[in-house]
Amino acid sequence: MRLACSIMMAGAMFASGAGAPSLAAQDAPLALGRLTGPIALDGRLDEAAWRDATPLPLTMYTPVFRGTPTQRSEIRVAYDDDHLYFGGWFYDTEPGGIRVNSLYRDRWNGDDAFAIYLDVFNDNRNAKWFGVTPAGMRFDQLVADDGQTLNGAWDAFWDAKTRITDEGWFAEVRIPFSTLGFQAVDGRAVMGLTVTRLVSRLNERVTFPAIDPMRQFRQPSVAHDVVIAGVRGERPLYATPYALGGVQQMPTLDTAAARFTTANETAREVGLDLRYGLSSELTADLTINTDFAQVEADDQQVNLDRFSLFFPEKRRFFQERADIFEFAMGSSGGRLFHSRQIGLAPDERVRVLGGARVVGRVGAWDVGLLDMQTGRTTTNPTENFGVARVRRQLFNPFSHAGAMVTSRVDGDRHNLAYGLDGDIRVVGDHYLSLRWAQTFDEQDGDGVGLLDRAQWYATWQRRVTRGFNFQVSTTRSGAAYRPDLGFLPRRDFTTANAVANWFFYTDRHPVFRRVYPGALAFSIFRNSDGVMESGQYAVWVQWDTKTGGGGWIEPKLFHEDVAEPFSIGNEVEIPAGRYTFADLQLVLSMGDGSRLRTSLDSRAGTYFDGTRVQVMLRPTWNLSRHLELGADYQMTRLRFSQRDQAADIHLARVRVRAALDARASGNAFVQYNSTTDRLALNVRLRYNFAEGTDLWLVYDEALATELSDDGVTPPPPRSQARAFIVKFTNTFRL
Repeated sequence: MRLACSIMMAGAMFASGAGAPSLAAQDAPLALGRLTGPIALDGRLDEAAWRDATPLPLTMYTPVFRGTPTQRSEIRVAYDDDHLYFGGWFYDTEPGGIRVNSLYRDRWNGDDAFAIYLDVFNDNRNAKWFGVTPAGMRFDQLVADDGQTLNGAWDAFWDAKTRITDEGWFAEVRIPFSTLGFQAVDGRAVMGLTVTRLVSRLNERVTFPAIDPMRQFRQPSVAHDVVIAGVRGERPLYATPYALGGVQQMPTLDTAAARFTTANETAREVGLDLRYGLSSELTADLTINTDFAQVEADDQQVNLDRFSLFFPEKRRFFQERADIFEFAMGSSGGRLFHSRQIGLAPDERVRVLGGARVVGRVGAWDVGLLDMQTGRTTTNPTENFGVARVRRQLFNPFSHAGAMVTSRVDGDRHNLAYGLDGDIRVVGDHYLSLRWAQTFDEQDGDGVGLLDRAQWYATWQRRVTRGFNFQVSTTRSGAAYRPDLGFLPRRDFTTANAVANWFFYTDRHPVFRRVYPGALAFSIFRNSDGVMESGQYAVWVQWDTKTGGGGWIEPKLFHEDVAEPFSIGNEVEIPAGRYTFADLQLVLSMGDGSRLRTSLDSRAGTYFDGTRVQVMLRPTWNLSRHLELGADYQMTRLRFSQRDQAADIHLARVRVRAALDARASGNAFVQYNSTTDRLALNVRLRYNFAEGTDLWLVYDEALATELSDDGVTPPPPRSQARAFIVKFTNTFRL
């Protein structure tokens, strides 16, 4: 009832005009010019057509807003019938200091960079991010929720060429209109545009338009409107078949012979992805016998609590306009839809037989449709997954409302969910966000009420990074709320949360760029008995340095009411009971512009009825543009002297990224987790013939670091699983 009243009050306020946001009058939209002649994409920028294009006015963003840049930059933009072009003249007084740390695709690693952000639907919420480094390494991402969500797994069709000279470095970028998918009316399209140049060693960034650091430069809402005329969106058909071959090995116990045997299983697969522009703003994807062999392995995690861990989606098919399918339920971590529920299962391969996906815009509506079918496994039946999502602007350009429906059917069971959401810019920088979701499942018993099968979330926040920033929120989730196509770390709870920061900028200080103290109070209550299940209360001081580093120091108080015992790392058990404990956390990080850099995250204090000391190190060393070494190491020391229990948990990751050039690259990823006593190896070699045409060689192996011997069954082999896959994909434009 309170949720409905809030929606009606907000609607009445906007309908009457009372309290409507006083939107600052943006400068008039900038009409981009057509190319006056041909351009060869070679990074030289010596054509007459570039001289005819007007440079964009640039303003320093960091380290001092509106300061005087030490390096001269020019950025020009123009277009023809099929492409949008960007040219960058990035002069440098110390060309030997130009940072080129990596040639690995989609891996920005402290390099100098030129970045372009295009809000193609001009909705002030979503953008496509294209970036290039001096070595010509490209990276692209999707920006959603006005810069709060980034999706680096997205890849697009576009080109860039760069050149380094004794004057600096120079870049040409060409983006097809078919990749942008803009909305054109009578041959005229309006988009939001932001461009930036980063001098990494100096942490010096310039932008167009001028963006106060109280906003993030990647926020679509701060982009400048630009107009292109006399254009039409393209509707290409892309076909991407793949062929895969390889061998897999898995040891099995032969009880008759009392030993483990390893059999080779040959893999031979073919499949097809199709992409077609239903309109210039709406794209359809069809996949048949989908395979994700080339996707990087997940980062292993150590669960130090009793609630489920979240793993992000990395598979490419689910990335295009993934923001449309976002339906997050605030700080509780819940999501109405999480695509990792499709085709992934622990220690079991699930075949994705195929599916279809439609994303884009129809009129004023953002639209997303998804349907996927998976095959039968030894433990799960064949399943169908369906999602429908719509969203549109409401009241003003910075507000929207939408709805989502999800369905999961396995033949014997049907789980259905729906959700309604809205984000409303009420006044100035103040936003009201509302979510309502409800599920229906055949396992529900009789007498399950409306609130029992629902979850709702409401938050009020001020979104700035200068001055006072705050957020207050509440969530309630019923005992029967079960979104089987989503993610729900805990059930049957109510939250009351508040967090605030005050940002101080220190333009004249030689070291610190800004300092921002803050505080939070998070409380989670069980609905069944009203008892506080979890609580976190903290204050901190955080800082950013002018060289790009930073850190914070934070004392924190915890409260946990454990209804049922749970184990940590298979070594210690936390008994049921009520606990209050505290620790102190210190985090330090170096600037990304250093070739050898690291971050330190350390904490120490009490933990339930014992003590915890935890240290996390993340060093990275760019030996050259061809080779990068990176590592993550987490050590957690737990001691429970009253119960004579202890655990030393180690999680280590080592990454080796190598690239001969922008086409040939390799990635070796080794992980060790002491809680599972397993060493996992993932090696991926890629040769990129052209955008969408790749040859992959993938090797995976899981090794047991300790072999159990109970004297009854024979000890298992050290190799728990092994696979070698060769995969080729080739994209055709039909």
